[in-house]
This record gives sequence, structure tokens and C-alpha cells, in this order.
Amino acid sequence: MGMGKIALGAVVGVAVIAAVSANADDGKDGGSGKDTSASAVHRPGSKQDTGAGKDPGGRAAAKKKAAFAGDGEFQVGSDIKPGTYRTTGNTDGMCYWERAKDASGEMDSILANDNVSGTSYVTVKAGDKLFKSNGCADWEAVAAKPKGSPASSMDGDGGMFRVGADIAPGTYKSAGNSDDSCYWERTKDAAHGLDSIIANNNVKGTAVVTIGAGDAYFKTTGCGNWKKTA
Repeated sequence: MGMGKIALGAVVGVAVIAAVSANADDGKDGGSGKDTSASAVHRPGSKQDTGAGKDPGGRAAAKKKAAFAGDGEFQVGSDIKPGTYRTTGNTDGMCYWERAKDASGEMDSILANDNVSGTSYVTVKAGDKLFKSNGCADWEAVAAKPKGSPASSMDGDGGMFRVGADIAPGTYKSAGNSDDSCYWERTKDAAHGLDSIIANNNVKGTAVVTIGAGDAYFKTTGCGNWKKTA
């Protein structure tokens, strides 16, 4: 696998929504800005899997047919269709993906990007022109509505979990960590734009967060393992 790239606007240890790139995608297809997931800036740690883990969809039990490979550049509309995709089982933190408005390769062409440990979901929009993936496990298409048996615990470095499919809504508490590398994020979609974020934070020690039933996804990187308390 190739070396992962660094997501734009990375500043280790900075929390809150305002820390995400001010040039974020406005959420419209084909937007001219670029956005980054704040989770990309944090150092993945080694955590014991106690719940949904880095394979929240049960990939080992029932592996879906890959929609496209984890390495390559894909034209939207011809190589891949718009829609939501998932990569899971990325254990080395080297997975990098990117949504782009053109194939120029310039910084301004980036609509969204992220470095992944564990699992990531990404919604590729009809207005996107190119999707890049480097060092990731193969991508699979996911259904529009959540399906699955939601868990009540999750790996604190597991990446991105779909609410209602991978994890149940509710209040979760992490086992804690000794530095401030723990980052969590509640999101309303998988577009990874600034306006996708409902709430986020960097935490040292234990963390407590309530994941709402209306949340779409929950991201966790470098944290202690989470357990549902209410």
C-alpha cells in the first residue's frame, strides 16, 4: 500500500467546528471550495476492540462485493456512480481518500479528503468529477437507509460508525486516554463538509457524548473504547 497523504488544514490538537478548514465545501454538488474532516488530523492509537470495532459492518462474516478498488483514481459517472461508499478494515492508518471537482491535481480542486484508521463512509456527489483512493481497503456501496444490528460499544480508534446500523444512538463514555489525541465528531451526512458537522471535540482523559437518533454518523480517532451508558 502507498503512503497516505495528509488531509488539508491539519492542526493536531485543535478542537471545535471552527478548526475545520474555512475553505470547506458548502455542501452543494460541484462546489468550488475544499473541505477536510477534522478527524484526519489526529494520530491513530492502538486500542483493543470491545464492540463494533474497526469492522462495524461485520465484514468478516458477510463481505459485500467491492464497488471499486482501494487504490486508484475514478471518474464519477463513468468509473463509479454517485452514492455513499464504505471502506473498512484499514488497520495501518495509511488510507487516504479525496473528492475532487476536476483532474488538475491542484489543491483548489479538492472538495473533501480524509486520512482513515478503521472505517470511513463517503458520499460521492453527482457534481464531483474525480474520486481518489490510496492505501485503502476496497470500497463497497451502502444502502441509503441504515441496516444492521447496532452495537452498544465501539473501538475508540475505529473511525466512522453509521448510527442505527453500526452503533445505537445514546450516551457513550470512553475509557479515556493520557493525551489530547482523542477526537470525536457527530455528523449529519458523509459529505465531510464543514456544514456536515453537528458537534466535535478533542479530549484528554475520559469523554462523554450523546449521539442523537437523528445523527447520521459518529467519528472517533485516538480515543479509549466507548461504551453506551444510557
